[in-house]
Amino acid sequence: MSRILTRRRVLAGMTAGAAGLVSGCDQLGESPAVRGLLFKGEDAQRWLQRGLTARNALAPEYRPDQRSPIFRSNGTARPDSAAYAAHAASNFADWRLAVDGLVARPLSLSMAQIRSMPARTQITRHDCVEGWSAIGKWSGPRLSRLLNLAGLRDQARYIVFHCADRLGGRPYYESIDLIDAFHPQTILAWAMNDALLPIPNGAPLRLRVERQLGYKHAKYIERIEAVASLDGIAGGKGGLWEDIADYDWYAGI
Repeated sequence: MSRILTRRRVLAGMTAGAAGLVSGCDQLGESPAVRGLLFKGEDAQRWLQRGLTARNALAPEYRPDQRSPIFRSNGTARPDSAAYAAHAASNFADWRLAVDGLVARPLSLSMAQIRSMPARTQITRHDCVEGWSAIGKWSGPRLSRLLNLAGLRDQARYIVFHCADRLGGRPYYESIDLIDAFHPQTILAWAMNDALLPIPNGAPLRLRVERQLGYKHAKYIERIEAVASLDGIAGGKGGLWEDIADYDWYAGI
């Protein structure tokens, strides 16, 4: 039986063979060849995937008994700042999420408000560019709900996530377009495996954008910004790893 060769399958095979060259989910190693193999053809892949699948096609979801016994922390394990430490010590009681930029009604939401919103729960697989995967259960409001509350302006084309962690002194950020932002499985998760989100996994709030690789799932989110273009944000490539290590902006699987 014929089978479409998905990016998920290709990446799994390539990263398994290149395991000795890849030093972790936060680093693609020193080999330009490995980076090229993993991330070539971004635009073609994006349009191929979206041409072959429906706009709202769902990533696979799993049974509770299929969850991984250990779910590793990708990226930063804990933001290294006094402000974040204070929030963690108070169980994020004073954490606020800003939703602004090209919106009609800027929002400032507490974690209590976010946790009171209708939540979607999904058990999905996280695929790291390093090659490891894990299945976890996530709960939180759909991103689309917050964007609709804020009211996107017509000029908005991308959603940028500004985070509390830093790398080499640079604030972490990521971005997605409106197709992924309004996908039904794109949520702001505040719970993992039936408990509040642990700090290593992004507490108090992280993105789950289930049809993309793990580095797109921004953690420690404190601001969501609607923008017309990514050009003027940080390095202009749409994310910190895209700016500093030539990761693809679109990491669809």
